[in-house]
Amino acid sequence: MPIMRLGHVQLRVPNWEASVDYYKNVLGLIETARDEKHVYLKAWDEYDHHSVILEKADSAGLEHLAFKVRYKEDLDMYEQKLQDYGVVTERIAAGTRIAEGEAVRFQLPTKQYVELYHEIEQIGNGLPRENPAPWPDGLKGMAPPRLDHLLISGEDVEGTTKLMMEVFDFCMAERAMMDEENVLATWLFVTNTPHDLAIIKGPDAGVHHIGFYLDNWNDVLKAADIIGKNNVPLDKGPVRHGITRGTTIYFFDPSGNRNEVYANGYITYPDFPTITWTAEKVGEGISFFDKDAGERFTTVFS
Repeated sequence: MPIMRLGHVQLRVPNWEASVDYYKNVLGLIETARDEKHVYLKAWDEYDHHSVILEKADSAGLEHLAFKVRYKEDLDMYEQKLQDYGVVTERIAAGTRIAEGEAVRFQLPTKQYVELYHEIEQIGNGLPRENPAPWPDGLKGMAPPRLDHLLISGEDVEGTTKLMMEVFDFCMAERAMMDEENVLATWLFVTNTPHDLAIIKGPDAGVHHIGFYLDNWNDVLKAADIIGKNNVPLDKGPVRHGITRGTTIYFFDPSGNRNEVYANGYITYPDFPTITWTAEKVGEGISFFDKDAGERFTTVFS
């Protein structure tokens, strides 16, 4: 498919120095560049220059999310499809962000800004291409190997879900219902994970969390120890989701953006049937052990 993966997220972080230190030394991302207002970071097993951009700002939240497309020509194709769908687009010039080429930018019905890009400098994962070891030396903190997904919020969950499925060929792995007719949240994939992007009913332009992948449940438990050692505000977990079957823990960066580290979950394919969670079972879907989603987990967004 032309969309290869969630490429990067740009987060606003008002608590600047503490947030940069946290993402590098507690979460364990690797700094690749910076300018006066931005720090560029990557997870260790990503080859591209960055997957997270921190932006010095007055309030927390998501500046934009971006998907990497397979070919440069895909930008023209998706720009035309978006315009035919009735979505306004703009072009972002190459070099606007360090190491990135040209991008197409648009806004979702839930009000988040999305960019599509192809060109980005590749700097490797710290391992040789011939006879590599399983991981490089010098990793810090939780050390996720990759950015995995994010959960965004807005009033028009169905509109954003429809756009992503009809324009970009995303598939719906799961959905949670508020009642028999109204959707609370959807989990969408374009790769073979349970979700590359999820959308939940909530404030427009909001982000619930940014999710990073870990290899297994033991890594999630180690992340919990790191959270405790560093006095990181804990939100939920360690726990298993009913939705996606993933094992997970949620916590907050120093600026109030929620992070997740996540392991396991099933593999999807384009013919994967959509799983539905009814309203009375949503708590079990979010938190399978205690069946309790928790008030903060369902009401706090940035």
